[in-house]
Amino acid sequence: MINLNVNIDHFATLRNARGENDPDIVFVAKTAEIAGASGIVVHLRKDKRHIKDQDVIDLKKNISTHLNLEMSVDILDFACEVKPSVATIVPEEHNELTTEGGLDVVKNLKNIETAIKRLKDTDIKVSLFIEPDNEQIEAAAEVGADIVEFNTKSFAIAFGKNDFKQIKNEIIRMEKATALAKLKKRLYVSAGHSLNYHNVKEFARIEEIQEYNIGHSIVSRSTIIGLPAAVKEMIGLINMHREFGK
Repeated sequence: MINLNVNIDHFATLRNARGENDPDIVFVAKTAEIAGASGIVVHLRKDKRHIKDQDVIDLKKNISTHLNLEMSVDILDFACEVKPSVATIVPEEHNELTTEGGLDVVKNLKNIETAIKRLKDTDIKVSLFIEPDNEQIEAAAEVGADIVEFNTKSFAIAFGKNDFKQIKNEIIRMEKATALAKLKKRLYVSAGHSLNYHNVKEFARIEEIQEYNIGHSIVSRSTIIGLPAAVKEMIGLINMHREFGK
């Protein structure tokens, strides 16, 4: 079975709308785990627009799977103190609605290498959120990343436009990138960004992808059918199309 990590950021967005503690973030995470989630993902942004510092601390203490903390290099001190299982370094712009693109490892090689060393010295595995690009993969391996998470946003945009030519190009691009990362560079391969119940089947057929990080679509679906059902449905879709693609 494939691994699905559930990003619960927008349950925190819902909670913060009333300034109370409903829904309780730890309860949300545990519910996702019981439904089959392999891990929990949260993005602690510098503006703390959804997930707060205390959420990360509480999740680390209380969940039974693993915690993947998405973060910029600006919160290294906090990450090393909390010690999530995985730290995913992402680019972060103040006014963006969501992460817009992959990390430019090539351009920021030394800074990222320094951050990775510090995280790994604290026994934290490090993932880099990057584009499925050969240069970025080579750089990720060079700086010592354990995991690469490939940005699937370009594919999702093409899928939303029914641009079949671009969809095919993005899938081919991803197939080549995942093969390079996993088979040649020995990196653990994950994927995420704007994947949903309609488009995930296209990537589920790529065997080199070992893990998916999905949030917004699961949170949205859960408002209709409930979180356990939404998590189980996504896992079922991925596994079904993984087997279908063999």
